[in-house]
Amino acid sequence: MTYSTMLLHLQVGVSNAALLKAAADFAELFQADVVGVSACEPASIPYGDGYTSGALIQECRDELEKETTDAETEFRTVLEGRAPRLTWRSSVGFAWPADYIAEQSRAADLIITAPEQAGSMLDGSRQVSIADLVMAAGRPVLVVPAAIVGINLDHVAVGWKDTRESRRAISDALPLLKKAGHVTVVELAATADLPSVRDRLAEVTRWLKRHGITAEALAEATKEDDATRLGDIVRDNGAGVLVAGAYGHSRVREWAFGGVTRSLLHHPGCCALLSH
Repeated sequence: MTYSTMLLHLQVGVSNAALLKAAADFAELFQADVVGVSACEPASIPYGDGYTSGALIQECRDELEKETTDAETEFRTVLEGRAPRLTWRSSVGFAWPADYIAEQSRAADLIITAPEQAGSMLDGSRQVSIADLVMAAGRPVLVVPAAIVGINLDHVAVGWKDTRESRRAISDALPLLKKAGHVTVVELAATADLPSVRDRLAEVTRWLKRHGITAEALAEATKEDDATRLGDIVRDNGAGVLVAGAYGHSRVREWAFGGVTRSLLHHPGCCALLSH
């Protein structure tokens, strides 16, 4: 198993420098083809008595198409010679952007994107819901923060819960974990649950070993929210990538009360590989 083809989602109207650098590193590491993709939805602009001006919609579409062309130019300029093959796909229309990108991932092993942006209503035409993309894609999604310069695989952390989403994520991450210098599988739990947690983690690390991956298990008691403590562990250990299952709880609970997935979609402290 490897990442033979990667789908790279570029935002329009902004620089994608950090994302392209990370994608170039991944493409070289795995000798992977890269498919660049952007998707925008022209804004519905109220005009007069609630009608939408066709001229204003066309003006918005023309601007988005120019920005899409600029994104493709940036994509090809940075990645030319770094990947065996480059392909570009884009949509400026009224299809839901996250659905369009998810559909393009049918021929890819991994999606790479930037964190979800909390833009204004006026920027809605340029925004893609990364949460919707994670839910719809059926592929692992690597979220790359703007502050990251390239991919650091010296240490990769796996945020573990005994859930379907975590099992999916660690399986999807096997090609990446095989390239890692050091792997730590972390589970946070109440103090009373730590003995059973350690037993579970021992099984996980044995499973990884059968795939040629040596991993350390870390079971830690926590009284604070998991997102904060997991972020601290990742930072203290210098992990360059965090692997985690996405939406182990319902999305309603995540967005209402906060959670690991929400934190990693909006404010990841390092690159985050998420699977649902």
